[in-house]
Amino acid sequence: MKRLDGKRVVITGAASGLGRALAVALAHKGCRIGIVDIDMDGAAETLRMVDRAGGRGETYRLDVRVAIDWEDMAEHFFKSWGGVDVLINNAGVVSVGHVGDIPLEDWGWIFSINFWGMVYGCHAFIPSMKTQGGGHIVNVASAAGLLSMLEMAPYNTTKAAVIALSETLRGELASAGIGVTVACPMFFNTNLLDTMRYTDEFESEFAHATFDNARMTADEVARAVVKAVEKGKLYAVPHGSGKVFWKLKRLSPGFWHGIQAFLNYNGVGRRLFLWMARKGLMQ
Repeated sequence: MKRLDGKRVVITGAASGLGRALAVALAHKGCRIGIVDIDMDGAAETLRMVDRAGGRGETYRLDVRVAIDWEDMAEHFFKSWGGVDVLINNAGVVSVGHVGDIPLEDWGWIFSINFWGMVYGCHAFIPSMKTQGGGHIVNVASAAGLLSMLEMAPYNTTKAAVIALSETLRGELASAGIGVTVACPMFFNTNLLDTMRYTDEFESEFAHATFDNARMTADEVARAVVKAVEKGKLYAVPHGSGKVFWKLKRLSPGFWHGIQAFLNYNGVGRRLFLWMARKGLMQ
């Protein structure tokens, strides 16, 4: 997709955080934005910000965990707008801790939103995009899905699945004129902490340290994702640290995971990662 100016865009999780930042970034390009979320007060505020930024749009209430509601939402936008150029699957949550300590219900909760919410979105929108002759799908994953960091197994697993889904769709949808981009940011200040589930206080302290010392804002991440879409890139990795860590892992996966195991085995991993978070080195 060459330019996003004036495009019709539907964004889930758009009531706050990265979803809101994406909505505003695209509003500056004169886009029409479908602001989709379960939080309608937040969605209404995003709409006001979109209007002020030069865009236009409407709000729509959706629980991304309900497949049939996705079908209704897709039908609404394709019919009332005459088509949708871009779907941004952004809604997400986080659960952290050691495997075995994390309650199984937390695994079900995070998969229902981070993974199934993405699958339902793709399933609902792709047929109509094929019919109209093209479009673009943006799935918001995370560098966590690339790097498999310690004590983040549920989040890592869902985001890795979203990356694999996006990579598969890239090949499947090319002939239909539908592009695919998967966004893989590192830590940045967003609203994930509002609903984060954790098993001990260190995990909460680490998360707050990474967010409080983030060097990239949600607006900067959003602009990087928009740029990647316009360039037709499959991977959008906005943070420099994410690019470096991902390259190291690809060069030597055994070394990458061995280092993590060593740090965990010797009990220095938590102290090191917390120090890095406080210095803004996890961004």
